[in-house]
Amino acid sequence: MRRRAKITGVLASVLLLGFVLGLPSASAQTPVTTPDTAVPEAFTKGEDAFNRKDYAEAMLRYREAADQGYAKAQNAIGYMYATGNGVPRDLAEAMRWFRKAAGQGLAKAQYDVALFYETGQGVTQDYAQAMVWYRKAADQGDADAEVGVGDLYRHGYSVAQDYAEAMRWYRLAADQGNADGQFHLGVMYKYGEGVPRDDAAAMSWFRKGADQGQATCEDEVGVLYANAEGVAQDDGEAMRWFRKAADQGNREAQANIGRFYANGRGVTQDYAEALRWYRLAADQGDPDALSSIGALYAYGHGVKQDYAEALGWFRKSADQGSVEGEYNLGTMYMNGDGVKQDDAEAMRWLRKAADQGDARAQNNIGLLYYKGRSVRQDQAEAVRWFRLAAEQGDANAQHSLGLAYYRGEGVPKDLAQARVWMAKAAAGGITTAKLWLALHPE
Repeated sequence: MRRRAKITGVLASVLLLGFVLGLPSASAQTPVTTPDTAVPEAFTKGEDAFNRKDYAEAMLRYREAADQGYAKAQNAIGYMYATGNGVPRDLAEAMRWFRKAAGQGLAKAQYDVALFYETGQGVTQDYAQAMVWYRKAADQGDADAEVGVGDLYRHGYSVAQDYAEAMRWYRLAADQGNADGQFHLGVMYKYGEGVPRDDAAAMSWFRKGADQGQATCEDEVGVLYANAEGVAQDDGEAMRWFRKAADQGNREAQANIGRFYANGRGVTQDYAEALRWYRLAADQGDPDALSSIGALYAYGHGVKQDYAEALGWFRKSADQGSVEGEYNLGTMYMNGDGVKQDDAEAMRWLRKAADQGDARAQNNIGLLYYKGRSVRQDQAEAVRWFRLAAEQGDANAQHSLGLAYYRGEGVPKDLAQARVWMAKAAAGGITTAKLWLALHPE
């Protein structure tokens, strides 16, 4: 599963896997080895029928060719069962036909068999078998299969996790022009997986995929422009790339456009337009967009303020594992907004977000320990949580940590350390930190 791209500095609120199914990726230029020596006339007629969406005729002709042992026809039948074109959708039957073609050495069929084993569709999930079949196809130079091998090494499925090996396989695919391979290389450079983090290299690989029209790469290029990562910040350019991806239905890009409208970045601030884009993304199941809709209701931006409505959207988001949803839901329970104040429930949701590294949630957990709300008061534990958030740049946590050093709460009193953290908080826009610094000059 790919990481979710984040735009920094925006109003956030206080890897279904796709199928190629026997069709080469739009970006791949993969030589496919096949045992077929001649194309049966029936297969050609089947292709013509499929292209004009006469699926019944296509299935009839494909079966004629498949009965002659033609592997591509067998794989095409598998595709039709997998997608439900002309026949009831039946993934087990699709797998049976893919196996027939794969057994004859057809690389794309081997890829499809591997994908079904990896995702557990039509067969019991089995990463080891997925690796076997991906390797068979990859050894024939199939770029999509090379990406599949890379995925298994990257996530440690059936093999020891090995970023270097994952990168090697992604590069093999990327060098063939495969946009998915280019995307994954970009992600590894962006997050420093197996290599030093390198935003410029990430941008280079994302651009290669984006220039082929790969929507996820287009969205990532937009994120890098938005965050000034590997390139000068340019909100107009970011929006241009988001729109390219959104026009293809990419839900992350749709949500990012919503954020730009909500914050007036690269466009005139327009909460109604933000809501429209958030809903497009939410209708596709984007969990962060669900939370963003909740934020509009919580603040009354473009809609009548409605905490109960906000709570419902946050819960939908949180139930899908969204950090934004978990943080916002926990904060609603902590503050008693739209729901009876419940510190224990607040702690439960904040911990979920904090465990995913969310600094705002870590700071709020620190506050709960500092005040002894739902937990035994523990200033040392509070400081631990403040520090986790402060080291990520959370200005509120930096202020809290500065106060802890100033007062000697949870840590030995240390005026120098207090000044260090208050200065960071002041640089982050915390007014009380600026006032404290004015009252406590060196």
